[in-house]
This record gives sequence, structure tokens and C-alpha cells, in this order.
Amino acid sequence: IFFLSFFFLLLGILGEDALLPAPQNISILSTNMKHFLTWSPVIVQGETVRYSVEFQGEYEREYANESWIPICECSLITATVCNITDDISATVAYNLRVRADVGVGRSEWGTLEGFFNRITTSLTPPLMKVIADGYHLLVELEDMGPAFQFCVLYWKKGQESRMQRKVVKEVSSVVHLDAMEAGPDYCVKAQTYVEAINRSSSFSQTQCVRAQGGRSVWLVTALISSAGFAVAALTLPFLTWKTSKVFQYSCCPVAVLPETLKVSEPPTQLILCGSEEAEQCDLTVRVMPSEEVLRLWIQ
Repeated sequence: IFFLSFFFLLLGILGEDALLPAPQNISILSTNMKHFLTWSPVIVQGETVRYSVEFQGEYEREYANESWIPICECSLITATVCNITDDISATVAYNLRVRADVGVGRSEWGTLEGFFNRITTSLTPPLMKVIADGYHLLVELEDMGPAFQFCVLYWKKGQESRMQRKVVKEVSSVVHLDAMEAGPDYCVKAQTYVEAINRSSSFSQTQCVRAQGGRSVWLVTALISSAGFAVAALTLPFLTWKTSKVFQYSCCPVAVLPETLKVSEPPTQLILCGSEEAEQCDLTVRVMPSEEVLRLWIQ
């Protein structure tokens, strides 16, 4: 009798839907266009409780006799959370419900209080990293999915009135913003934007950087300049001397007679008169005929 009573009691608990409590505290956590339905667990001692989730959109309410669509990924699951992101695909009001299952027993549906519209999702600023690559201002943005765009504001510190704006529609790598000058800091902040719901997040914390390598570039430039002055100081005297020689030989060349034209004896001889009292001296000049000069030069 005892075992028979226990059998009927167990059959009554598991066989009647009304005796298995429906899930409670059904709510939605939605951040950055990712939506999760959660609920409190149904406790049945010694049994594994499974849950199934269904949704109803505007189309089902208006045109499909208020039918409900099962979410396949959340059918007979043991977890108390369901990712409904892929099923909430339109910016309309959705209703959702959850049911508990134990063996052949099922609870009533627990329904979300009110409707959910993805336009109410919480948007957060993107994670970003501002980079100074030499004199290039770069920003690396978090990839939040294809639905997200980013509005990036950047400016030279102290010149907020001249702030510039750049819209980044696809994040594949770091984004080049601007060329920087040496000295001042450059600041950047960004916000997310979702076109599907026409909403933006707040702006991220401002990050500022300064151009890198400015000091080293100045040092290298100074060293190169010093080396150039040293080389110039050493080579200038030599170049001056060489230039003067070139001009000297170009403008006033030294004539060198051929060996055949050189005469060993002086061409003229001075003949002094024998008498000291002579008032006149006869100068005898030996002139070579031109034919003889030409013959000697040819030889």
C-alpha cells in the first residue's frame, strides 16, 4: 500500500501540468544588440528540469493568428538563459515565454511581462587604443559586429574648437586619423552608432598621445648637419686650390717647345769691336732660313 500511494503521488506531480510551477522572474538582458532571456530555475528534488523558449513578433500577432515560434537553440535546455539575438531580427515589439519540463510533465508558460524591442538595448562606448606611430595618429577600435559604426573625434590639445570627426564603418585594422606635429598632445574619443535602431552610445574616455621619435629625429638631423659641416671644412681648401689650378692652366697655359725646336747655341751673338774707342758696335745676327727650321722640326 505504501509503494502504491507513493507511485500515484509521483504520477500526480509529474503528470499534471498545473502542479509543476512555471518559470518566474523572466527578464531580458540586452547590451550592444546582443539579447539574452533569463529566468529563475524551477526546483524539483531529484529531477533534471529542462526549459523551452518561444517568441512572438508583430507579424505573428497581426497576421499569423497570434502564433508562437519555438527557438530551436533553446528547446529542452538545462540552462536558465537563452540567447535570442538571432530571433530578434526586427525593430518591433516581441513577446517571449518559457516552459519547464520534467519527464512527461510540463508547466504552464511563464511569459515576459510587457514587450521587448531591441531599440532599448544598452549601447556602450567602444574599447579603443590610441597609437602614435612616429608622426601618425592612429586608433584601434573594438570589433563589435557588422551592425556597428563608430564616430571618432580627435583634436590637438588646447584646440577643442577645431575638433575633427571621422566615421568608421568597418573595423579591420588600425585606422589612420591624421598627421601630427612635434610637441603638442593629440586627443581622441569615440562612440558607437547602430543604424538599425538609429542610436548612439556615450563617448569613451579621452585618450591623448604625443608624436614619438621627435627628439631622436632632431638628434639625427643635428648629427648629419655637423658631419656635413666637418666634411665641408676639410674639403673646401682642397677644392679651392684645385679650382685655382684648373683656372690657371685653362686661362694661362704654359707653352712647351718641342725638342727639335730647341737651339743649343744662342741665336744671336754680340760682336764687340776690337777697339775700345770704337763708337759703334756691329751686331751680327745669324738668321736660319725658314726651310731649314721646318726641316729640323720635322726631324
